[in-house]
Amino acid sequence: MKSVSLSGSPRENVGKKDAATLRNQDLIPCVLYGGDKQYHFYVVVNEVKKVVYTPEVYKVELDLNGEKHWGIIQEIQFHPVSDKILHIDFLEMFDDKVMRVGLPLRMTGSAIGVRNGGKLNINFRKLTVKGFPNKFPDSIEVDISKLRIGQKIRVKDVNTGDLVIVENPEAVVCSIKTARGAVDTGEEGEEESAPAAE
Repeated sequence: MKSVSLSGSPRENVGKKDAATLRNQDLIPCVLYGGDKQYHFYVVVNEVKKVVYTPEVYKVELDLNGEKHWGIIQEIQFHPVSDKILHIDFLEMFDDKVMRVGLPLRMTGSAIGVRNGGKLNINFRKLTVKGFPNKFPDSIEVDISKLRIGQKIRVKDVNTGDLVIVENPEAVVCSIKTARGAVDTGEEGEEESAPAAE
């Protein structure tokens, strides 16, 4: 998993008035929890944007007054109108503690069904997995090269190694739908098989 560093400053007061004052100064109130204690702090909005406005999932090294903690963004609160970041919750990470993380999916290969005129439908951009932090990859790769028109890949078909996917195993991750003018040429050969069509 990719990592990034952020510096945070402890909050002297915790409350709505203090939080509003921080936001007016382009500072974002945050909390780090999951360990022995909670840490209330704030970060500079321009610094935190690099881990918020991205499809990537980052392991964040938080420097809180010289103390180093590893965390991952658990929840972000946005303003309902302006979409400005209002608050960020970080979950503290420990190498020996199992945790859940939503990892981005990356489709690899060129699907036979798409080459034949079908359309690739992707239902998941991330999958939630459970495991130890040192086992988390940057993304989960899904090879779609053998998919033909009418075929699909389900959660249970995705290989995540030592990680356990906590989504419904029967949920469809992606599929190839027919489209006008699409033709199934069967070019993948008799011995190569993809998940069965239903």
